[in-house]
Amino acid sequence: MLKSGSRLRSQVCATEVIVVRASESNAPLKCGGHAMIDIGETPAADLAIVAGLQDGSLLGKRYTDDDATVEILVTKPGEGSLALGDATLAVKTAKPLPSSD
Repeated sequence: MLKSGSRLRSQVCATEVIVVRASESNAPLKCGGHAMIDIGETPAADLAIVAGLQDGSLLGKRYTDDDATVEILVTKPGEGSLALGDATLAVKTAKPLPSSD
């Protein structure tokens, strides 16, 4: 289960993240199709990015799911796409400001 403040790394690329907001879901946070691991763990040597999950992650961007139940901050970019379970995470966009008219 994800916890706010957790630092995780990808097993298949250079991506590193911090969990800003965690969900109650037990779905694993994935990068490149494989579960992310604690920042201090050593990744498996025989894993590769799953085809179609190579959109990458952007440094300093926050990623969230459609329901905004989880929010992830990328601290080191990489080649793998971020996902919660099987649902791909998208870059969080700024809320539009109200009109000044």
